[in-house]
Amino acid sequence: MIKKIIGLFLATLFLFMTMSTTTANLNSLDLEDIDPLVDLSITVEIKQIRSLEKTDLGIFPIDKIDLFSDPDFYVKVIINDGEFTSPVWENTKYVYDPQWSATLDVPDDKEFVNITIQLWDSNPQGDRLCDLSDNYGSLDETHDIDLSYNLKTGHWSGDDWLNPFWGGIDPSGYGRLNGCDDNSYYQNNRDCELWFDIYQNDFDGDGIPYWTEVNAFNTDPTVDNTGDDADKDGVPIEWEYKWGYFLNIDWENFSWIHDWKYDPLVWEDHENMDDDEDGLDNVEEYLTSQWGSNPSCKDLFVELDQMEAGPNGEAASLLPEGSKELLRTAYNKHNLVYHLDDGSWEDSGSEMIPFDTETTMSWGNQNSELMEIYDEYFLHGDPDNWRRGVFHYGVLVYQCSVANGNAFGSNRYQISSNGLSEKAKLPYLNRDIVFASAYMHECGHTLNIYNPGVDDQNSKFPWQLNWWKWRPYKSVMNYGYMFLMVDYSDGSRGLNDFDDWHDMDLTFFDIDFP
Repeated sequence: MIKKIIGLFLATLFLFMTMSTTTANLNSLDLEDIDPLVDLSITVEIKQIRSLEKTDLGIFPIDKIDLFSDPDFYVKVIINDGEFTSPVWENTKYVYDPQWSATLDVPDDKEFVNITIQLWDSNPQGDRLCDLSDNYGSLDETHDIDLSYNLKTGHWSGDDWLNPFWGGIDPSGYGRLNGCDDNSYYQNNRDCELWFDIYQNDFDGDGIPYWTEVNAFNTDPTVDNTGDDADKDGVPIEWEYKWGYFLNIDWENFSWIHDWKYDPLVWEDHENMDDDEDGLDNVEEYLTSQWGSNPSCKDLFVELDQMEAGPNGEAASLLPEGSKELLRTAYNKHNLVYHLDDGSWEDSGSEMIPFDTETTMSWGNQNSELMEIYDEYFLHGDPDNWRRGVFHYGVLVYQCSVANGNAFGSNRYQISSNGLSEKAKLPYLNRDIVFASAYMHECGHTLNIYNPGVDDQNSKFPWQLNWWKWRPYKSVMNYGYMFLMVDYSDGSRGLNDFDDWHDMDLTFFDIDFP
């Protein structure tokens, strides 16, 4: 509570500073051209939208943003006095490639640009704002995302900011908005997730503004520096520029200081830096940036290899698309961003595995077909493959000889489509939830989720004593909830509950044991 009060006080103080000293500074810049090489314009790009309002009601899952259909999303962006409205993406919970942006010419002698982002659901009864932040309020007006973009640095602050920040930590990360940041995970609050970027034009096209090149990096603003790694520390200048910015304070002059914790001309130990504590160092964050890795919030990368259909009509061992969406929603709403390499990515490491009626596994992993699959299709014969320290490996086979699902190492697990398909035939179960629940359960073992309520064989059915004992532990790690939900527990239900989301170890998968 004391930290929150201090954070709110500092945020209020900074707002006052912005309104007073910054305004004075801006007025003094009326005759200064921030970028003399171009006529400046600002672009707000919407990269991805998803509804986070998914319940676990078995065969009757409900999206609560719109009870009568999936949402009809559209975005409003206000840049200074210019308002832009996107087309409506009708009847969809997930907008992966909106291909929409808003661009406006802005004054070249004003340092700050005001930006507002809103996500709406279109309805005949009246359009409604969706929740994208930790607003802690009930009024639609609190759902606005208000930002201040700086033309000198190309970075923004406000309702979304780059850590570290004096007012606190942005849990959803820079360039990502999450309506569940106000802890509304299990409430009807029209919670959504939205990914965006804001950038300005610059002469050389490397994305680094003129002022930053001249005053901070001492690079040539007429030369494209994209890909340069002058300090040989494993990450290029554009990555250090984007993620290394630090808004500091000059307490003597009561003004902002633009600073970078990463200097693109000085070697830094990026191989041992992991600011968001997700098990990925900065070099690995850079290598996975092509797939959406964000070093300001936690990422979970999983490679999925799947088995082909059998020659005698055996069903293909494929994870249902609905299961993939349930997994993304479950992890993302808790700000553990889920990246599933299922073979659809460019330069994907995922492959299809030849069909086999039974895939063997031994608990020592010697002479195990599962280990052969792991070595061939994940490591590709290279025990030092860089993906080993980045990706968890969840393979989907037709049928494992040991179980329908199990972990067989610190970073690897399997589920079996044949056994799970049979389970999903029960009238009270949903196929998407069955597969997603099993996949999330086994992945939980590679996140080191172990406590007395995990995998208790005497908690599967109501007639077993431990079924009642572990009722408060509402997690896929509890066999009593297996196949009925897609979530870990948050420890909020008292005795015999456990906080899986807090206790998981995102570095556990890289432990070297068979």
